[in-house]
Amino acid sequence: MEMSRIDEAALRSALNTVQIEQNALSTLALALRQPRLRDGFLQAISAISATNGRLIVTGMGKSGIIARKIAATMTSTGTPSLYIHPGEASHGDLGMITPDDIVLALTWSGETPELSDIISFCHRFGAMLIVVTSRCDSSAGRAANICLTLPQVREACPNQLAPTSSTTVQTVLGDALAVALIEERGFSPSDFLKFHPGGRLGAQLVTVGQLMGKDDEVPVVRAGASLMDATIEMSRKRYGSTAVVNDAGELIGAFTDGDLRRSFATNHLEQPICEHMTPNPLTVAPSTLSSEALRIMNDNAVSVLFVCDDRQLVGAIHIHDVLRAGVA
Repeated sequence: MEMSRIDEAALRSALNTVQIEQNALSTLALALRQPRLRDGFLQAISAISATNGRLIVTGMGKSGIIARKIAATMTSTGTPSLYIHPGEASHGDLGMITPDDIVLALTWSGETPELSDIISFCHRFGAMLIVVTSRCDSSAGRAANICLTLPQVREACPNQLAPTSSTTVQTVLGDALAVALIEERGFSPSDFLKFHPGGRLGAQLVTVGQLMGKDDEVPVVRAGASLMDATIEMSRKRYGSTAVVNDAGELIGAFTDGDLRRSFATNHLEQPICEHMTPNPLTVAPSTLSSEALRIMNDNAVSVLFVCDDRQLVGAIHIHDVLRAGVA
């Protein structure tokens, strides 16, 4: 499709915006390698990970929107957090802050007047104050216990007025804090699931052990069973296959309806199942994520996986179990 001059101008503007904000992030990366921001960042991680309280995030205007995002990310990744609006703080919400909490205040200029009551409250009651600003010599920066000095960056706005690159830098620094805390705490996928039980994301974090059939639901015969025994057991259960175990309950093979069709052509139903099973079939552990189990099924063109814990058969999972859970 041929572009008009207006379209070409709009595309140039978009590409220029992206380039300016990429440059801003490169500047942030360089600043994180320098003692001024690096040392403050590490101090902040140490303080937040050690606190018995919560992380209270605040900011005004565009910084307030970024502060809300940071609080939401922290809360969902194991750092109890909440956002407080500076205006509401001055009208009663200061009561939400305790001496055990840490306040993370975002202010690009460091002179946001609406933050003054929160800053005074922190000093009065001993709550730690971390300030994220481009000017650590500002009022907020000087008041902070820890000051994270963001580099000066060029805004993408042609008038250098609308916060664009500056809010991108704030957002990414917030993400950097959150991810560093995830790694500091060893926050795992199972921990993540506790806070994200809904939707496709939650389904992908469900384990095989939560979805599998177990006990009498699992089709299983002993190694000494006949082809007839295995066929009857497979027909009684819903998986279209049966596990074959030894006397110790360890999985040694699997027999599927496909194996059954091939056996009918040339063999007698009284023959031992060990002659017709697939030895050492694919298995998964109960701790395997359901999304990973689905990948294994798709990659190997199978619809059922038997679940083993240290070779002991403990369950079975069908591809329909995974799909019903909403993984795909």
